[in-house]
Amino acid sequence: MAEIKGEHSLNVSEALPLSDTKLPKSKRVASLDIFRGLTVALMILVDDAGGQWPMIGHAPWNGCNLADFVMPFFLFIVGMAIPLALKRIPNRVVAVKKVVVRTLKLLFWGLLLQGGFSHAPDNLTYGVDMKHIRWCGILQRIALAYLVVALVEIFSRSAEDRDPEPTQLSIFKLYYWHWLVGACILAVYLALLYGMYVPDWQFTVHNPDSIYNGTTFTVTCGVRGKLDPPCNVVGYIDREVLGINHMYKRPAWRRSEACTEKSPYEGPFKRSAPSWCYAPFEPEGLLSSISAILSTIIGLHFGHVLVHLQDHSSRLKHWILVGLTLLGSGLILHFTHAIPLNKQLYTLSYVCVTSGAAALVFSAFYIVVDIWGLTLLFLPLKWIGMNAMLVYVMAAEGIFAGFINGWYYDDPHNTLTYWIQKHVFINVWHSKRVGILLYVIFAEILFWAFVAGILHRLGIYWKL
Repeated sequence: MAEIKGEHSLNVSEALPLSDTKLPKSKRVASLDIFRGLTVALMILVDDAGGQWPMIGHAPWNGCNLADFVMPFFLFIVGMAIPLALKRIPNRVVAVKKVVVRTLKLLFWGLLLQGGFSHAPDNLTYGVDMKHIRWCGILQRIALAYLVVALVEIFSRSAEDRDPEPTQLSIFKLYYWHWLVGACILAVYLALLYGMYVPDWQFTVHNPDSIYNGTTFTVTCGVRGKLDPPCNVVGYIDREVLGINHMYKRPAWRRSEACTEKSPYEGPFKRSAPSWCYAPFEPEGLLSSISAILSTIIGLHFGHVLVHLQDHSSRLKHWILVGLTLLGSGLILHFTHAIPLNKQLYTLSYVCVTSGAAALVFSAFYIVVDIWGLTLLFLPLKWIGMNAMLVYVMAAEGIFAGFINGWYYDDPHNTLTYWIQKHVFINVWHSKRVGILLYVIFAEILFWAFVAGILHRLGIYWKL
């Protein structure tokens, strides 16, 4: 999410002066706002309806469900927005300062919302035991990717002056530093993923609701290059650096067939469930976040295409060709069993498939909205995309619902939120699954689209 809200425009290709001359405001790229809004809406949908519809929730391990596209879509959008926003800040020192400040803001909000301090929307308490604070999260990952890619852009962007009329191929050469950084990141990631030794490890269950609360388990590994849940390097590095008590307590692997009787739904663990089913795992961990920078670099390239290629046809040919190449490469890696699609590990095949999908989805929006001019069809998504941070905090993180739930009658579960869920949606449709899905679509996504639309009319935006 952030740089979830960036300044981006279509006519930003002219060389900018090195003075502090005030620049004219230019037209925004509506398709990028809409794509951002769609991604925020998808996050709300999969988070709040995924429990009833596991096929849209995160894949328990290998595979790629709808929810698994959300994070790479955000990172792709962040990358696209970087060259568009930084084009308007020719002073390198000012640009670095802005990037660092925005990174710190992202880290602050990430720790506040996902570190364990906020218990919204269902628990009306606040506070976190520092022994168990979660250091990583969605905004922290975005902050890292944004910082690295934005700094590379700032310190290498002077090279663009050497090629005033880039072609389809010369754009790759023009920004070769970005690809060198990406290649180095990929080399380090693969070397660690397949080369580092993972020893046996222990953990203690800290869950008052579990019969194993306080029990210490040992997980046997002693291997290299394994990509299974218990013995992968991604989890090993997080346990060693972050500490196992600072990792996510409810990983998606709990819904795997090895762990639960109702897979892919959550439910009681099997009696034969291996010990690692009870262990924490950080889906936004250190090594996987390093790999996630690749999604932002790919998005950055698409932003460069938007800046340098001046006609719709050239842009679309480039975007679609690159998107199809990425998508095809990722699927080949997965289905040949070379590298599985895995969001938890942020594997290379996952980077390719999700970045290729992002490229094609954005291209489709670009055709429909920026070329055909059918913006009205997507106004709710556009409004969300223009105030994405607000909608993310209030809806996706449940802060507004937590506020409403704080005003209850007699019982903490007797609130307006629960009443609307039960009487307006679930009871009317006689189905909890359908009712929850419709509640999320109408009472959360469309409600916040309406609020964001009002704020847009008033010129009010939450920017980082």
